Amino acid sequence: MDTIVLGDITITRIREYFGPVEMAPDTFFPDSPKEVWDDNEPWLAPHFLNAGTRIVNSAIQTWLLRSEGKTILVDTGVGNHKERPYSPVWSHLDTDFLAGLARAGVAPEDVDIVINTHLHVDHVGWNTYLDGRNWVPTFPRATYLLPKDDFDFWNPANGHTPLLGRGNQNVFEDSVAPVHAAGQTLLWENSHRIDAGLRLDAAPGHTPGSCVLTLESGPDRAVFVGDMLHSPVQILEPDTNSCFCEDQAGARATRRKVLGWAADHNALLIPAHLGGHGAVEVARAGDTFAVKGWAPFAPYTEQG
Repeated sequence: MDTIVLGDITITRIREYFGPVEMAPDTFFPDSPKEVWDDNEPWLAPHFLNAGTRIVNSAIQTWLLRSEGKTILVDTGVGNHKERPYSPVWSHLDTDFLAGLARAGVAPEDVDIVINTHLHVDHVGWNTYLDGRNWVPTFPRATYLLPKDDFDFWNPANGHTPLLGRGNQNVFEDSVAPVHAAGQTLLWENSHRIDAGLRLDAAPGHTPGSCVLTLESGPDRAVFVGDMLHSPVQILEPDTNSCFCEDQAGARATRRKVLGWAADHNALLIPAHLGGHGAVEVARAGDTFAVKGWAPFAPYTEQG
């Protein structure tokens, strides 16, 4: 099952990649306790951890929403043919992502809105495609909703020095600037209402402009959290950051706030990178949280 319905909104999972990201837990999550990985390995493997190599498994995927007659994409993955000298695992991919969209009944010109939860290399790649020698918007009719704080932070002209170092090199130039130059961006701040059931809110920490997309439709609730968490371990240990979080304290505070809201509102938590069933319900467990149940999306069975 690749599609679920929450209230009046349909959600479809579009895969770009699933497999190892060449990092062990102590590298990806340097402040996570080793014992939490060991104790939970029986269910973390194989969807979130390769038990043999002890390398973290991750998914790159886009969430396709249909709401009030609009076709909406939440994050656009890595993209094809991108030069990523300091992120080699994402360099020069050649995936069938657009074919995956087509199988879901969506052509590029059908997309009305693209949401980038933040502007890291693995969230904006399909914003553009290579047409000859030029990077051009993949979705010619779409409005690209970009958090202004991230747009300013990652713009090389502003001279910021990110924790990520050179890991995001070329990303602004080939995947953000072209859609802005085409007049297709809306740079929003603080909060942005998309329609009656969908709202964007700032959720800084992982990056200065990181955001969450909250879905409230009929009795159903969900929150798309981007990279607020990369692994279910961060549900069990909410103070655990990834090595990519720009503001460590801010990331922890945001994670606890959003996990608390999801638990209290019985909301489906939808991160960008979970393999397995892709999304999860959480419950409070004292000062931390627990996995209450998984979404009915079919787990990925093959890597690549």
